[in-house]
Amino acid sequence: MSSSLQKSLILKKKNLPIWFMRQAGRYLPEYQVIRKKNKNFINFCLNIKDATKVSLQPIERYNLDATIVFSDILLILRAAGQNIKFKENIGPILENYKPKVFYNLSKKDFIKKLENVYKIIKNIRKKLPKEKSLIGFVGAPWTLLVYMINKSSPKGNRKLLVNLKKEEILKILKRLENLAYIHCKEQILAGADVIQLFDSWAGLIDKKNLKQFCINPNKNIVKKIKKEFPSKGVVCFPKGIKKNINAFIREVGPDGINLDYDINLNDLNLNNNVVFQGGLNPKFLLGSQQRMFKEAKRYLDFFKDRPYIFNLGHGILPQTKPENVKKLVEFVRGYNL
Repeated sequence: MSSSLQKSLILKKKNLPIWFMRQAGRYLPEYQVIRKKNKNFINFCLNIKDATKVSLQPIERYNLDATIVFSDILLILRAAGQNIKFKENIGPILENYKPKVFYNLSKKDFIKKLENVYKIIKNIRKKLPKEKSLIGFVGAPWTLLVYMINKSSPKGNRKLLVNLKKEEILKILKRLENLAYIHCKEQILAGADVIQLFDSWAGLIDKKNLKQFCINPNKNIVKKIKKEFPSKGVVCFPKGIKKNINAFIREVGPDGINLDYDINLNDLNLNNNVVFQGGLNPKFLLGSQQRMFKEAKRYLDFFKDRPYIFNLGHGILPQTKPENVKKLVEFVRGYNL
């Protein structure tokens, strides 16, 4: 098991650790109260007081083992000069990126544009019980590039990069890798114990390009974090790469790997030195509790004698009932007894 993730999350809890992606979000009534006061989502993410408050709401409600800072992966692109608006029921809409700003923005100015995120993390750290872990996160370079070029959620559009030459893709990825690492570093310096890299659109990459577009950028960021902050944990979430998950783990070498719900557990190489996390399809939190428990038990049984963090294979869905989340937490905690 990875010693750094043990120190930063696993060893803070005698029993199985549990937290959820999008655990602070639209399904919580207390979140909705604060969201109504923050019409602009980007500004909400940068609102020190309110973003701190919603980050801590799941801890207060469920007593989870970790909180993840309330933020958004697209803040990196905004800081690099690309304006973003969120539209109800549509998602993010981005303007054209500006190459001169993107490539020439200084490190100092980039950090300045994101300083509220770091202030929020510092605030959370002050309020969070010492035994709880604080998770920061970034979008992996490929996923940021997808939004940057497509200017919206691709939703399975595999031709979104058809007009970009490979050399240009690699050039953009390298710049995004640099910016993502800076953001990781500043979050750690502000108090984050763990960083999670979200490569949400890795499943769009053809196998022949997976190494250059997904594996290498993730590997370079993970390597830098582990070299500069050896006591901190790094979790990767390369969503949609299916059987290529084993090659990803082997080559990238993260402390933890978050499984998406399409991963076949029997395809996993369990000899990899990695902490597995997640996997449960969030849709099972919408139906009957018995089916939810059955699916959760499948993951709990499979990883019973292996390092594992209970989580989902994607974020909690907006229509999820908080009571179902509570029951799931109780079920997982009861499984440990």
